[in-house]
Amino acid sequence: MAAKKTTKETTTTRKKKTTASVKPVKERKVRVPKPEPTEEQIRKKAEEIYFERIARGEYGTAEDDWHKAERLLKGIK
Repeated sequence: MAAKKTTKETTTTRKKKTTASVKPVKERKVRVPKPEPTEEQIRKKAEEIYFERIARGEYGTAEDDWHKAERLLKGIK
């Protein structure tokens, strides 16, 4: 005698999507650019750099100090 093949019926139930099961949208952070440093801020920073440079006995010029101050205040490496 041959064995009878039986098939099992499987039912799948689909879950209804509810607002609770929806993943929230990830918020993006908005980057606000730094404001440009004023001439007065650059001048003060260049003066600080100058005094530190002189105290260390290093050679340099006022223009070098000014450009370094600009880079530091703008956040440029």
